[in-house]
Amino acid sequence: MRVLVVAASKHGATAEIAAYIGDRFRTMGFECAVSDMTEDPDPSGYEVAVLGSGVYAGQWLKEARRYVDRHATTLTKKRVWLFSSGPLGDPLKPEDEDAVKADDLVSATGASGHRLFAGALDKSKLSFGERAIVKAVRAPDGDYRDWEAINTWVSEIADSLR
Repeated sequence: MRVLVVAASKHGATAEIAAYIGDRFRTMGFECAVSDMTEDPDPSGYEVAVLGSGVYAGQWLKEARRYVDRHATTLTKKRVWLFSSGPLGDPLKPEDEDAVKADDLVSATGASGHRLFAGALDKSKLSFGERAIVKAVRAPDGDYRDWEAINTWVSEIADSLR
């Protein structure tokens, strides 16, 4: 079974999650390609698509939304799962699934589900304007990604595909 993992990542943390997901699928015996949404990979050659995006102000990145819009017809004929990356801190803020508005994305793709994962923030990678916003909202620097939670989610998807 061929799996496409495609993600939109502003500063690399979500891309690293996508790469990890791809590695996990390969370890479990799936043929898996991982791509950035800006490369606009065609999902038609895959049975499964896992789409992800970093979340800013509760929304997927523009290129991720554009990808879904361009490929919605094809995606509705596939097994699709969505993930978002964004909450930061200890405890995580925002802490619940309402931290991202994904209902329209689930509907557009026919996705089997959506999962929200904690993100990472490296202030040294931010532009001056982004640093000002991060300072204003008091977003904490650090890597809050829960690799075990991501691994569990990928295993759940793999089990449902077998």
